[in-house]
Amino acid sequence: MNVNPIEMQKALGGVHYPASKQDIVGTAQKHKAGRDVMEALKSLPEKEYDSPAAVNKEVRKES
Repeated sequence: MNVNPIEMQKALGGVHYPASKQDIVGTAQKHKAGRDVMEALKSLPEKEYDSPAAVNKEVRKES
């Protein structure tokens, strides 16, 4: 899955870290993130993420 990093950054705007997968996905939905971004975030493991970089790293690992 090839996720645009700028779209990912916009989708994660306003997330307060540390954040759960549920918090991250919910924020992305509020920002009307695109299908690729939503699929990537929904495939994340259930855990706490301490920064946007941690989310991006996990997304890259999953693709």
